[in-house]
Amino acid sequence: MEDIEIGGAPLRTGGEQEAQTKAGLFNAPLRQKLKDALLRRILSGSYKPGERLTELRIAEEFGTSQGPVREALRDLESTGLVVTRPRRGSYVAEGLRKGLREIYAVRGALEEQATRLATANGRCDLQALQEATDAMREAALRFDLAAIADHSVAFHRAILEAAGNQLLTNIWLSLHIETRTTITLLAEGIDLMHIAESHQPIIDAIASGDAERAAKVAREHQDYFERLPTPA
Repeated sequence: MEDIEIGGAPLRTGGEQEAQTKAGLFNAPLRQKLKDALLRRILSGSYKPGERLTELRIAEEFGTSQGPVREALRDLESTGLVVTRPRRGSYVAEGLRKGLREIYAVRGALEEQATRLATANGRCDLQALQEATDAMREAALRFDLAAIADHSVAFHRAILEAAGNQLLTNIWLSLHIETRTTITLLAEGIDLMHIAESHQPIIDAIASGDAERAAKVAREHQDYFERLPTPA
């Protein structure tokens, strides 16, 4: 087992690839580092559903003040992974697996329609989509989860914005796509290169100009993620 440290606090990981993969999440500001560290602990079961997350204890463990911890917990609360109870503090939410699958079902419907609209109106920037996909491939070779998540979000957001429907985009953004993408990428045994490559058929379908075909491919893309195992 190897240790990754943030502010002197080790996070346990296993195996060279896993260490490389998770270490990629640490190229971020302190708030993001804390959020990612807490996220992994929730997903690994180190923090149990219903367990209280004490700001002071976490701050002392990671060698920081309570401010960044509070911000990280607030970010996780907005994704539904943490719940805050008045005058009682923050707690790990329950029902992660069910919630994650529900998110992908809703996301699939949104992106199916957005892809249909973007293909029909011809406003989708195919070069930007290709660059995002190529960047995901490169990130997969580095086991860089943060970069894969960033480029994946950029890819799908470009399609949403090309659709020209602000309500669709607003609802999509409310799903906290980036954090939930990271959760999916942390699933045991996931093939990062396959994840990157799975975006290419969407580009090809949009390029064909067939709006219904493109919408079907986009929906199937999210259906695939809905069926993936969630982190233990």
